[in-house]
Amino acid sequence: MSIRVDGTDLHIINMHTRMPFRYGIATLTAIPHLFVRVFATIDGVKSAGISADGLSQKWFTKNPDAAYEDEIADMLTVIRSACRLATQMEQAPTVFGFWRALYGAQAEWATGTNFPPLLWGFGVSLVERALIEAYCRAKRVPFYQVLVANGFGVALEEMHAELHGRLPGEFLPACPLRHIVVRHTVGLADPLTESDIIQGEALNDGLPHSLEECIREYGIRQLKIKLSGECEADVARIERIFSVVRAWAPGNVRFTLDGNENYHAVETFQEFWQVLAERPTLQGFLQNMLFVEQPLHRDVSLGDTVKTAFADWKERPSIIIDESDATLDSLPRAIECGYRGTSFKNCKGVFKGIANACLIRFLNEKRKGVPFVISAEDLSNVPPVALQQDLASLSALGISNPERNGHHYFRGMAAFPESIQNAVLDAHGDLFHRHKRGFAALRIRDGRVSTDSVVEAPYGRACEFDPGCFTPADEWRFDSLSGS
Repeated sequence: MSIRVDGTDLHIINMHTRMPFRYGIATLTAIPHLFVRVFATIDGVKSAGISADGLSQKWFTKNPDAAYEDEIADMLTVIRSACRLATQMEQAPTVFGFWRALYGAQAEWATGTNFPPLLWGFGVSLVERALIEAYCRAKRVPFYQVLVANGFGVALEEMHAELHGRLPGEFLPACPLRHIVVRHTVGLADPLTESDIIQGEALNDGLPHSLEECIREYGIRQLKIKLSGECEADVARIERIFSVVRAWAPGNVRFTLDGNENYHAVETFQEFWQVLAERPTLQGFLQNMLFVEQPLHRDVSLGDTVKTAFADWKERPSIIIDESDATLDSLPRAIECGYRGTSFKNCKGVFKGIANACLIRFLNEKRKGVPFVISAEDLSNVPPVALQQDLASLSALGISNPERNGHHYFRGMAAFPESIQNAVLDAHGDLFHRHKRGFAALRIRDGRVSTDSVVEAPYGRACEFDPGCFTPADEWRFDSLSGS
């Protein structure tokens, strides 16, 4: 077998949210959505694959002083570096082997720069995903089948030594998930009830706006609640959310909390948790809590101080990392510190995430007590590429209840040309439907989405389109975000 990258190209479409998405220290209203296309030779066969992601502010670095324009420039720099290095590399015997070499080359390139691993790894992940799709297309085999048969050549021990001699198929479901539960995001600026919507600011765009509308229309049964780090404000908001849930879905909703790195000490988060536990109006809330995601800032989250504090806090909830999952050894270090797992995101690396999922299953086989968690988070994924590839990964890994928010903060596929919307509807009629207002929208029924079409596609995407119809990245300008 031989894998070679012959070339790449990058294109961008500007997207605007239908409502502000406030998470942590950022509020998203407009974002460039990037497509990376990789032209590869797979065992002598020419093939192309596409990956995509929104270039999100304040996630890869969480620097409150950085301008969004500079953040985008940094993201494009690391992505271009990964693309350049990929085309310069010698052929590899497997897709995993190619990714491993590219990951090492990008790490060496980033040495001495200000780019942290989570950021430079983002560039690698876009090439990785596009190459995975190119391979699956060349072989005409869906992602899950290649993964279970280890056709990618994944060597788990190169990431987690305790998995030496083990194969991904030993830890992953033999058949992919055909439905996935939507864990709905409640952003910090989201209206909870229709009465919260300020007069004159109702969207009236055909999609639900408030949380109560989403619960009614989508049948939502799981929520991910964003925290601000301000104890009383967060507890008061959770009280209101819990009240809405009890009114519209009594007894049927599970919760997770996302700290978005807003706490700089375990003790501060512990104080918040104590207030939450003692509030009479929240009786029953914590019993339906699944886990807490990344409450501590990445600067302190994996340090010895946290390890000691967690050891002293015997009754702590299940806490997992997300943004701190930046390198191949982040999860083992997190478990050593007392965390119960991590989240999967394609943008953090597919093969890295596969290895983490296998390690979590391995640990659950070996240890008793509170189970370790492999979760998944959205990062505002939208079609026609990013969402389907993400769902294909999750279906193959058996992650059944990922956060979903791209469909909530964007008006379906209204930003895309009609021809691409039609291609998505034709290829993924189980996952998308034509809204009565005319645009393609995610189809959510009883709080779930179908993954039938994505698991049978090469790597999630069954629809054909040419990203060359969008703006070449070299010609894109930041000012266009406000003008488009």
